[in-house]
Amino acid sequence: MSAAEKYDVKRALKSLYSPPATEFSRVVVPPLHYLAIDGHGDPNTSVHYAEALEALYSAAYTLKFASKKTLGRDFVVAPLEGLWRSADPAAFARRDKAAWEWTMLINLPDWVNAEMVEAACSALQAKKPIAAAGLLRLHRLDEGECIQIMHIGSFDDEAPTLARLHEEYMPAHGLTFNGDHHEIYLSDARRTEPSKLKTILRQPVRPLPEI
Repeated sequence: MSAAEKYDVKRALKSLYSPPATEFSRVVVPPLHYLAIDGHGDPNTSVHYAEALEALYSAAYTLKFASKKTLGRDFVVAPLEGLWRSADPAAFARRDKAAWEWTMLINLPDWVNAEMVEAACSALQAKKPIAAAGLLRLHRLDEGECIQIMHIGSFDDEAPTLARLHEEYMPAHGLTFNGDHHEIYLSDARRTEPSKLKTILRQPVRPLPEI
C-alpha cells in the first residue's frame, strides 16, 4: 500500500467482510485492533447506547484526521461492529434485548496506538464534550476460528439463523462457543430499509472437548 492509499479493512481482509448469505462459512480471524466502548441493555432504548455510538464515531474520525496529518497515513473509517453477550446465551435467539451486554467497536489500523486514542479523546472533549468519550479504549480482539454468515434483513429477523447456527451447525460439526456473538453492520440503519440491511453474524468457536 502506497502512502497515498487509504487503508480499508474491508479490502485488506475481504474474506472476513464478504461471507455468503446462503450458508455458514469457516474463517480464521487474525488479532485486530479496535476502538471500543462497553455497555448493557436494549440498544433500541438505551440512552447510553446512543451516547456510545456518538463517542465511537467522533473519536474514529478524530483519529483518522490526526493520523493523516501527523503520520501521513490515512484510513477509511470501518463499519460499526458489536460484541454481544448474556448470562443466558438463548437471550439472543429470543431477542431478550434487556438481558444483553455489549461492546461496540470500530476497527483501527495497527499503527494507531493507545497514546493516539487518548490524545484523540482529549482533543474531542476539548472541542465538543461528549458524555461517553471517557469510556473509550483501545481493544485487541483475537477470535481465531469463527463461523459466519451474511444476514440480509431486519436485526429482529436474525433469531432463526442464530438458532440454526447454535443448535444445528455447531453441534453437527463438533464445535462449541469460544467468545462473544459478533455482528458487523455493513449498512447504515438510518438510511437503509430494514429488509435490505446487511449484517455479518460471526461466532468464535472451538472443538468440543473429547469425552
